[in-house]
Amino acid sequence: ARHCCSRRPSRWSRSATPDASYASFRRYMDTVFTWAGTHSLERELVPAALGAITPGDLFIKGGFPGHAVLVADVAVNPTTGATRFLLLQSYMPAQDIHVLKNPQAADGSPWYALDFGDRLVTPEWVFARDSLRRWR
Repeated sequence: ARHCCSRRPSRWSRSATPDASYASFRRYMDTVFTWAGTHSLERELVPAALGAITPGDLFIKGGFPGHAVLVADVAVNPTTGATRFLLLQSYMPAQDIHVLKNPQAADGSPWYALDFGDRLVTPEWVFARDSLRRWR
């Protein structure tokens, strides 16, 4: 059986003369939003160790549908060394970004503990412990 889609990654190539117009920019953004998603993004990012979590990292589950949440901030308790992090999410195409509540926190806190176990549970998605990725 043939697979419906190519397994080779898409690549950008220059095919037009430079154009700084808004219409050109809009066509470019429409292309990005059409072809870039969690499926391709997961392959572009590199795995990151939880112990080295930093703002800008993502927990990602690539697919159709898939989802990603962005690490917005990391705090370390200077006395205990316990690490907590905040997560942001949005939807495609890009919409308002919002801070996620931690559904495991009885007080409704948005802070997630680094020692969350095998699965990171967010209000709408569950991510595997090893799904933390970083930009190259």
